Amino acid sequence: MKFFIDTADVSEIRDAQALGLLDGVTTNPSLIAKTGRNFREVIEEICQIVDGPISAEVVSTDYEGIIKEAAELREIHPNIVVKIPLIMPGIQATRWCTDQGIKTNVTLCFSPLQALLAAKAGATYISPFVGRLDDIAHDGMELIAQIMEIYRQYDFKTEVLVASVRHPIHVLESARMGADVVTVPYKVLAQLAKHPLTDIGLARFLEDWKRVPQSQES
Repeated sequence: MKFFIDTADVSEIRDAQALGLLDGVTTNPSLIAKTGRNFREVIEEICQIVDGPISAEVVSTDYEGIIKEAAELREIHPNIVVKIPLIMPGIQATRWCTDQGIKTNVTLCFSPLQALLAAKAGATYISPFVGRLDDIAHDGMELIAQIMEIYRQYDFKTEVLVASVRHPIHVLESARMGADVVTVPYKVLAQLAKHPLTDIGLARFLEDWKRVPQSQES
């Protein structure tokens, strides 16, 4: 499984990169807005930090506008993946991008049929939002299972990128299902290493170590 970080905060990205686990970055207009910085400036800096797929989202909702933005985004850096909303003009634009050799991340996916359309259009990644489904009393991880079943049935090359991840259980279930990628906030990434028994065991080891006689140099 590949780990992407879902943020536009370059300090978080640098910290995640330092762990040696980071495969890519996903951003969106909301995450960019939180930085208070210029969009292109942020994306260019991220591309200098991480040598992997960097998702940058279009804001147009019409076909001509989306493909214009997609062409412009591709020019920023070879690692840019154009993030496109799952609307009909977005599906049409995804096909255009595929034909042009532009990698795409089709986002805001909430149903397996949407994911099927994205795969048919040749999307590089599909981003199902599991947390937002959980928020409205739907099982977000059931969506991942359905998409994985469909993609395996037809051997689609589109990678399943689990998004809107809220907690470690989402990561665990994604890994068990065989999802290709999970994109997580930094706080969730840090939680993956946490376990109370690890903390208790480490504290005990260190306390016991204090009672071990230390050799004296002559």
